[in-house]
Amino acid sequence: MGNVIKIALAGEGGQGVQSIAEILAEAANEEGKNALYIPNFGVEQRGGVSIAFVQISDGEIGAPKFQKADILVPLSPRSVKRTQMYAGKNTVYIYDNSLVAEGEVGDSIVGLQYFDVTPPCPAAAEPNKDLQQDLIDGEPKTCSFTRPGPGVNPGDIPAVKKVIAIPANDIAKTDLHPRVFNIIILGAVIAATEVLPLDTIKKALEAKLGYKFKDNPKLREMNFAALERGYRLIKSAM
Repeated sequence: MGNVIKIALAGEGGQGVQSIAEILAEAANEEGKNALYIPNFGVEQRGGVSIAFVQISDGEIGAPKFQKADILVPLSPRSVKRTQMYAGKNTVYIYDNSLVAEGEVGDSIVGLQYFDVTPPCPAAAEPNKDLQQDLIDGEPKTCSFTRPGPGVNPGDIPAVKKVIAIPANDIAKTDLHPRVFNIIILGAVIAATEVLPLDTIKKALEAKLGYKFKDNPKLREMNFAALERGYRLIKSAM
């Protein structure tokens, strides 16, 4: 990789892609690096796929967007298909190999799905009906925006430098909490790039979620556990 680390993340609206990018950029700035974060809400990623572009560098950053990513992280079967143009021969490709179905948000509601929030299970059998939700450490156990399905088709993965598959969705649901799925991914990105120390990311999480951590310290433990889990998953695969 060159002096500028180029990261592209993509997922279904609501998976927390933009939050990951924001935290990366904020942490880089706190570390004294230059960072550029560009959210992509245009028609080019139609059908519910939200894309975030992040560049981090010790020096100057040129163009706001890039053609090929150093790290490409699609978080759903559909985003794998929609981001192939950003994969190159030097790309490290990280994807979620949990057995999940394609996203269900159609092109007819482009613009409605890009709010980075966690509403009650949009992929439920009755999507307009709020499901009874268990509480984990005081937080509603909302769904993870996926239903069981075949997962990513390996044939859709482009030719790249290295491919790493991690079961982030499964880990979030079974070992931690669906809400920290994107924090697992954040840890994975940090491990793959080595551009920022984990402690700096933890400080950025404190800045973003400190008011929640204060009310419920167990949320801090859960988020930090997810961050470290994602980090270890990638380090063991590199």
